[in-house]
Amino acid sequence: MSFQVSINGQLFNKQDAKISVYDHGLLYGDGVFEGMRSYGGQVFKLPEHLDRLYESAQAIGLKIPIDKPEMSAEVYRTLEINQLSDAYIRLVVTRGSGSLGLDPNRCSDPQVIIITDHISLYPPERYQEGMEIVTAATMRNHSAALSPRIKSLNYLNNILAKMEGLRAGCDEALMLNHKGEVAECTGDNIFIVKNGCLITPPSDAGILEGITRNSVIELALQLEIPFAEKTLVRHDVYVADECFLTGSAAEVISVTKIDGRTIGDGKPGNITLRLGEAFKRLVNSQ
Repeated sequence: MSFQVSINGQLFNKQDAKISVYDHGLLYGDGVFEGMRSYGGQVFKLPEHLDRLYESAQAIGLKIPIDKPEMSAEVYRTLEINQLSDAYIRLVVTRGSGSLGLDPNRCSDPQVIIITDHISLYPPERYQEGMEIVTAATMRNHSAALSPRIKSLNYLNNILAKMEGLRAGCDEALMLNHKGEVAECTGDNIFIVKNGCLITPPSDAGILEGITRNSVIELALQLEIPFAEKTLVRHDVYVADECFLTGSAAEVISVTKIDGRTIGDGKPGNITLRLGEAFKRLVNSQ
């Protein structure tokens, strides 16, 4: 089946969905995006995702041509057209077509693109056994250069780190900030557990505050699991009792080895499993 893609409210077959080669989203990575999941036909945390999308656009001076209710309706229409219940949704807004050169004022007609499809980020066995990651030499973008709160189309920083992980035979890579502190992985937020306490880097470590990250924090509080946002270095991850990653596509996945060092007993830990199950209940309760 060829899924339909929505571009500015018009539906196109996947192979026919096109934008201009002069679009500044393509030429310069000038645009923003969100990745979301639907479960049972309901988009998980859609209002939060839309809030972040529109804030990202506002931060780069990009006016999205439709409002949030229209965007929400178009997301659901695209899911329905494609007969998708459990799906991955990619929302993309580009600056639009313009002339060569960086000047965004020469662009017109921002493009609103909605892709709905299936996604399998990691093999099923990774969720059962845990995954191995490495620390990338490529550091997280300096937050003074580009705010990590902007989910922009320019992901080259993350892609270079991802390539390091893949070359090491790992599906993910940990990125440090300019101070050598733990920030996040190339597409996921990171948590550790030490002495029964759940810990994750704070926003000023240069992270994107993930929607799934925040949901897991809320679940931990509901389950009365001690929690703290705390500056972490690699040593903290090396000596952690448990470690896991969160993301819209990844959901909750255990990390059992980093840089050749086994974390805990080398199996997904109790708190990781509890939070993973609680997250499944949360998304299914929609």
